[in-house]
Amino acid sequence: MIYRENGQFKTSYRADQQIFPIAQDRIAIGLLVAFAIVGVPLLADEYLFRAILIPFLIMALAAMGLNILVGYCGQISLGTGAFMAVGAYAAYNFFVRIDGMPVIVAILLGGVCTTVAGVLFGIPSLRIKGLYLAVATLAAQFFFDWAFLRVKWFTNDSTSGTVSVADLSLFGVRIDNPLGKYYFCLGFVLVFALVAKNLVRGHIGREWMAMRDMDVAAAVIGIRPVYAKLSAFAVSSFFVGVAGALWGFVHLGSWEPAAFNIDRSFQLLFMVIIGGLGSIMGSFFGAAFIVVLPIFLNQALPALGSLIGIDISTALISHTELMIFGGLIVFFLIVEPHGLARLWSIAKEKMRLWPFPH
Repeated sequence: MIYRENGQFKTSYRADQQIFPIAQDRIAIGLLVAFAIVGVPLLADEYLFRAILIPFLIMALAAMGLNILVGYCGQISLGTGAFMAVGAYAAYNFFVRIDGMPVIVAILLGGVCTTVAGVLFGIPSLRIKGLYLAVATLAAQFFFDWAFLRVKWFTNDSTSGTVSVADLSLFGVRIDNPLGKYYFCLGFVLVFALVAKNLVRGHIGREWMAMRDMDVAAAVIGIRPVYAKLSAFAVSSFFVGVAGALWGFVHLGSWEPAAFNIDRSFQLLFMVIIGGLGSIMGSFFGAAFIVVLPIFLNQALPALGSLIGIDISTALISHTELMIFGGLIVFFLIVEPHGLARLWSIAKEKMRLWPFPH
């Protein structure tokens, strides 16, 4: 009986078009954000920040960008890891080659460079779709892997191919401890999540969803496929590029091209499928699941093996992780194609109707 909208009257279009029209949702999201800002730093230790929270925030941002392209616009992409690499290396070059470059500006410029790359590789989407488009984006993955490994200019002539950043600061405050890095990533995620939610609720989001549902019918009613598809590639690439820069600057600190290989692309696609296609909240669900599950398996499987007297190797744990990912993807594609976000939506609908069965 708590989750009800009885008596919540809307007296203006502005009130009716809120992001969260139900007061309980606004309160819950406000409390969740407040807990992320105040509660988490009081409860989490350094390991939790480095191993779970910071990777979760960055992966959620990247999954959000991929979800805009795949979930909202219906354009399949298998080169997300490459676009993360473009954002990371572009931001790195802006940061080290321009004296006094603020880290936020470098990260955003990395996102802009990724936008250009995403639009270029999104041009084939005007003629092809489905499996053929997936192969075209996969070509971007192989091309950028080769470029960042062979072209020394991107790594500032590093002989080992590894680049690193240090002495990060924001408005004179150093970002060198886990708490500072957490707040830095949290700020980006909150702003970008708000931007993404408003984009998909606006006219451009409706154009993306029309192209996803039936592109021929969308073109008939006046939606321009060129604008809709390339804008989806542009926005998605910008989000992914910023996430890649954060992954390199904040989480890794030092990286090489292998940090953004094809495994990263598939990992992000798994996040979107498991979390929920066409859902901003699903991006967070998927990122949390993918980030936490390997850590849980690394802790639970050895404990289970010692309990039953079986020695479980690291290789077996790694293979078990892949099998579980594959099984979950098949399960969600068959049972609930809209992922964890749809299950959460069904639970909220049940709460709104409880205890009445209708």
